[in-house]
Amino acid sequence: MGEVTQIEQYVIDRVREKRKEHGITQLELAIALNVSEGFIGSVESRKFDDKYNLRHLNELAKIFNCSPKDFLPIVPL
Repeated sequence: MGEVTQIEQYVIDRVREKRKEHGITQLELAIALNVSEGFIGSVESRKFDDKYNLRHLNELAKIFNCSPKDFLPIVPL
């Protein structure tokens, strides 16, 4: 397993926050994102190497009705 970078963890944390703000479960998000429920759990867990990619961020922005940049920090980490 690789180590999660600061930027990757930042994105993961922002997506988890949005998911919880909207009252969406990991399963509901997985269905909306067209991925397995296990994928969302793996991304949110530090035990696995799964990460969101740019396509995911674009689709997540549609799901949460926000900009893809809302998942990224204002300044580089």
